[in-house]
Amino acid sequence: MHKGRLEAFSDGVIAVIITILVLELRAPHGTDWAAIEPLAPVFVSYVLSFLYLGIYWTNHHHLLQAATHVTGPVLWANLHLLFWLSLVPFVTGWMGENQFATVPVAIYGANLLFAALAYYVLERTLIAAQGKDSRLQMAVGAEIKGWVSVACYAAGIVGTLLFAPWIGLALYALVALMWLVPDRRIERTLGVRQ
Repeated sequence: MHKGRLEAFSDGVIAVIITILVLELRAPHGTDWAAIEPLAPVFVSYVLSFLYLGIYWTNHHHLLQAATHVTGPVLWANLHLLFWLSLVPFVTGWMGENQFATVPVAIYGANLLFAALAYYVLERTLIAAQGKDSRLQMAVGAEIKGWVSVACYAAGIVGTLLFAPWIGLALYALVALMWLVPDRRIERTLGVRQ
């Protein structure tokens, strides 16, 4: 199967997720600065989630650029990733509306953790479909940044539940900053091979 349909579908789903995310923002009822203050957690949650969705979209794009074709298992692995990403507006709204309370922040982290694991499954499934000597395998190499991200999510969840939600938020933001620049391994490999 050609990868174009998978790319188009995924782009559309992520666009809808971002649209749902922004539709959750509500305008303040007052006209002064004090009216905005209670909305700060909602806006901070939105910004963090928007960054995450952008990171997934750019890295998903790079990942598929290195693939030549997709298989049935790749389609299901991609749907698995999109499932976790589709929950981002829900957990974002819950976390922001509840002023970064412990359980919503922990669940937000769990959603990020499962999305990261789903991305890893998609990556491995795509590599298996392309073959061990593929451009994608050469590009991906070691997954150090990915596993550091998973460890940070897990530590954020535990830190939130045992100590304070700001620990989880700080770790989730750290991971987003770490991934803000798209993964260059694939671009470098494609540039060398083309």
